[in-house]
Order: sequence, then C-alpha cells, then structure tokens
Amino acid sequence: MLQLPKERLKTLGAEITVREILGQPNLWKDVFKEYTTLEKDVNQFLDKIVNKHDYVRVLFTGAGSSQYVGDTVVKSLTELGDVHHFRFESIGSTDIVSAPQSTLESDTPTLLVSFARSGNSPESVAAVEVVEQVVQNSYHLVITCAKEGHLALQAEKMDNAFACILPDQSNDQGFAMTGSCSSMILMATLIFSKEALDVKEEQVEVAAKLSESVLKRENEIVQYLGEGINRVVYVGSGPLGAVTRELQLKILELTAGKIATVFDSSMGLRHGPKSFINNETVVFVLSANNPYTRQYDLDLYHEVKDDNIAQHVVLIGQNIPEGFSYANEKELKEAYLVFPALAFAHVIAINASILVKNTPDTPSASGTVNRVVKGVTIHPLEKD
Repeated sequence: MLQLPKERLKTLGAEITVREILGQPNLWKDVFKEYTTLEKDVNQFLDKIVNKHDYVRVLFTGAGSSQYVGDTVVKSLTELGDVHHFRFESIGSTDIVSAPQSTLESDTPTLLVSFARSGNSPESVAAVEVVEQVVQNSYHLVITCAKEGHLALQAEKMDNAFACILPDQSNDQGFAMTGSCSSMILMATLIFSKEALDVKEEQVEVAAKLSESVLKRENEIVQYLGEGINRVVYVGSGPLGAVTRELQLKILELTAGKIATVFDSSMGLRHGPKSFINNETVVFVLSANNPYTRQYDLDLYHEVKDDNIAQHVVLIGQNIPEGFSYANEKELKEAYLVFPALAFAHVIAINASILVKNTPDTPSASGTVNRVVKGVTIHPLEKD
C-alpha cells in the first residue's frame, strides 16, 4: 500500500495520508531542529513562570487526537520532567470549556499547554479564554502546526503566552492526524524533559530509524489483519498505554467505524474490556523497555494468547522474545518508544481502511465528522 504509485494512491483516495505517514521520520528530525532554535526562548518563558510561583500546574489540553497528545506526554514527563516545579496533568479542552468548575483551580498558578493542528477548533480557542477568565495567574504555551491558526495568532497578542509553531509539513492535509499528532508529542517531550540536548537528539534519531524500518515492513504488518478481522485491541503500559487511545482512534477514523476498536492498559484489559475479544479480533500488546513494567505486558500477552480466542495476539517492541520486534538499535526510553508504535499503528490503520473499501483521505462519507470540528456552540461563562 505505502509503495504504490502516486496515481494509484489517488485513485484509492489515499495519496495524502500515505505521504504524511511516510514523511514522519524526517519530520521528527525537523521538529528537533526547530526545538533547538527556540530552546533558549521557551526555557526563559518557563523559568520566568517558575521564578514567580515556584510550583505551577501544567495543564496539557486539546480535543480528540490533540488531547491524546497530552495524555501520552504526561506519562513520559512524570519520569523525565521537572516534577519539583511542575505538576503535569492532561485534561481535554472539551472538558475545560464545558465544566471549568470541575477542571480548573482558580488559586493555582496554571500553564495551559494547548495542542492543535489547525488551531481553529472552537473548544481549543475557548479553553484559553475560559482559563484566562477563571484562573488568577494563568499562562499559555501553544504548540500548533498552523502559524495562521487562531490559537497561534491569539498567543502572539498575549503578554503571558508563547507560541511554538511546528514545521509546515506537520500540518496534515489528510483527515486523520498522523504527523501533526506525533510532532506535537515530540515537541512537548523535548520542551519539558530535563535530559541533555545530545541525549534528546540521540533518542529522536533512533526513534526515526526504528520507524523507517517499521514502514518498510508493511507486508509483514498487514498479515496481522488477516481474514475476517473486524475488531482491534491495543494495550500497553505507561506512555505506551496512554498512546493506545490514539492508535485505536486511527483505525476507527480511517475505517469510519467499520472495524471496532478498544484500548486499555495491559493490566486494565482484564477488568471487563477483555470481553470485547472474539475470534475476529487482533490484539496488539505494546511491550515496555522498562524491565519491571515489561513483566506486566508479557503476562497479559501470554494470558490472551493462551485463551485461544483472538485470531492474532501480537507482541510489539524492542528486543522482545517473540512477535514484531523493531530493528536492532539502541534501546529507547518509553517517551520515545511511542513513535515506532505510532508508525506501526498508522500502517495498520490505512491498510484497514482500504480493506473495508474506504478512502483514507476522506473517510467520513456521511460528512458528519470533519477535519476541523463543526457545529460547536460556545456558551458564555458567567462570573459568580
């Protein structure tokens, strides 16, 4: 699929999405270069906030895939971030806007980190305004793919905001967020991780190499979809557990719901969601590199495999005893191991879309789901 001629991909309605999936490894290298140019300025912005308040609530937000960026990054930064000065959380902009009383703390200094592909979703714009209205000491970091988007332009006018614009090619034109989502995960990880620059660079390089290898192994990966597969499960632990929500969403979006999906943590799957598995299901278990955590991933993998119910149960990771093992490179931290997992899931999703005779670039034939969400009414928030 990924190697088909451009004209054939256009006929299948997949040319844009394929191009954006394949472009990710190089895109991540460009994101790293962009980070090096803004590292000093963004650090100064963050230092000013910490120097003033000492301890700050960092609230990652977005809608849909942009929210799942925050969900993933939070898990990574608990290990790699400055937890002495920052309390990392992830709450969807949809929740902030609809229920600020349940999500915001008016007396707690808060840095809202807004993730957005276009920066024009009504909830994303409204979340900034609601935080400004509710939180006494509020600050904003916008990580977006569109320099002309409302969020980016809004941040430029605010004294308490910093806009981080990702490379132009991150602004996906296809329906599903691929490079935009992975780029936002990477940039946020680079900004808030305490690791040295050379360590970050090495992790990005290895993640890109592994992902390039994954994309070249498409024929091997497609075999997991098998005959009659109509259910897909993704599970993992830590950051890999958090990213599973985004992985399953790609299938759900690109097949327009024709393939049902479930996501969970490796341990959490047993608590009810395991009932989803039948003989038309493939279960993908993402294996952590942390040796302690990996034990739980392997336990779940062997348990589901021994149940002999799912059509395929596939272990995915680095240096694993069986299953789909990534290329032989230096072992990645979990924060960066999410990137080859994303590449793997994108291969699955676009092939699943074609298998169900959908068009990946425009998968919602009914038009009820849009690239930039429509039909949202933002109601004014009345002050007490």
